[in-house]
Formats: sequence, structure tokens, C-alpha cells
Amino acid sequence: MAIAWSETAASMEALSLSPPMSPPVILTQDELKKIAAYKAVEFVESGMVLGLGTGSTAKHAVDRIGELLRQGKLSNIVGIPTSKKTQEQAVSLGIPLSDLDNYPTIDLAIDGADEVDPHLNLVKGRGGSLLREKMVEGACKKFVCIVDESKLVKYLGGSGLALPVEIVPFCWKFTANKLQKLFQGSDCVAKLRNDGEGKPFVTDNGNYIVDLYLKKEMGDLQVASDAILRIAGVVEHGMFLDMATTVIVAGF
Repeated sequence: MAIAWSETAASMEALSLSPPMSPPVILTQDELKKIAAYKAVEFVESGMVLGLGTGSTAKHAVDRIGELLRQGKLSNIVGIPTSKKTQEQAVSLGIPLSDLDNYPTIDLAIDGADEVDPHLNLVKGRGGSLLREKMVEGACKKFVCIVDESKLVKYLGGSGLALPVEIVPFCWKFTANKLQKLFQGSDCVAKLRNDGEGKPFVTDNGNYIVDLYLKKEMGDLQVASDAILRIAGVVEHGMFLDMATTVIVAGF
């Protein structure tokens, strides 16, 4: 089943996807992502300006929006993509696109996350699109985050996987060392992301990404956020604090 989890509501709403007496069905992680994505698209209405997320989960939501447009069940939709990859996908599906310059207020954004804590704070950016995602999702009235249950953590960084920070290429080692020292109390290791061929991974904005690996909590997340952004050379980080209005979790 999928769970719609809203911080503003004091509880989670269970959304059953099969008859109550049906035998349990083992679903793949991708199938769970698709379930969550399709549930999120139920929030979409004709005439909306939509933030279109990036990543394997968000891809299912964009596919579904394109399908509903073709079927005539949605109309007059404008999409604001959060990456070049999502832009290409949306164009191939016939979804009309624009940008924040023309639509500075977005009705609804749908995107995935790499981690979700109990307060609906997120880690995003392991796909490399955190800056554009934060710009788009920071401009929306409602941000629906879609994940499978493997993304739930007790605290941000709790998965032991990367907390991404987008930085300028100039003197990247200097910036990476500053980031690592900032969180030395959390046993932080800062690593430059590579593209799989031994070269630095380059974002859509021409920047690099330093991934922070933490063994302990960072403490106050807002204090940590502010400290990261004060480092010269940092463009943006992958903590999305107090931004998600609803989180849909598939897999319970």
C-alpha cells in the first residue's frame, strides 16, 4: 500500500491498493516507486503549473502526467522541469514547458527524495539536480514528495549515504576540506563525486558536487544549513528543510 504522510495532519492516511483479503504481493522497488508516483499525480488538476521532479521515482510521475494529457483527462498544464533530463522527457511526452521567469509561483511540485526524516525534512540531490529542484520546489504552493519505504530515516544522513553539496569548480579541494571540517564532530568524510569515468561529475549548472558521508547526527539542521551556505564556494546543499507539504510512501 501507499501512505500519504502530511506534517500538517497529525496522522498518516493509509491508501490500500488491493482488496483487504488479497494475499500479499511482493513488489519490486521500481513498482513501489510507480505506485507512489501515480498516487501523487492524483493531486494534479487541469490548469495547474507543475514542478516536474528529477530521478527514477519522479520519472514515473512525469510519464503519468503525459499519459493523462494524451487521454484528455488533464488539460492546460504547464510544466517547470528541474533538470535537462526531465525537460527532455517532458518534451517527448508532449507536456508544455516554461520556466520560473514566466511562472514565479507554481501550484504543485512532485519529486522524489533520497531520505525523509520524521519531520518531513529531506535529503535530495544524489541524482545531481538539487539546485534546480530547490529553486522550483521553493516556489510552489504544495510540494508532494514521493518515495519508497527504504528512504525513511531517523535523521538526515542516517542512511550513511551521500548528503550532496553543489560547489563551484574553482579550488574545489579547498571547499571540500572546509565542509569536512565543519562536520568533523559527525565523523564526516567529504568526497568529490565523479562521473564513473574518473572525471568530476558536472551538474546542469556547470558545477561540481561534494558528497558528505556522516556517521553521526549534524545537530540543529537549520544551523547546519546556514553554516554550509556561509562557506565561500558553496552554491547549495541537498537538505530540503520544511519544504515538503506531503510525503507519499509506498511499501508499508
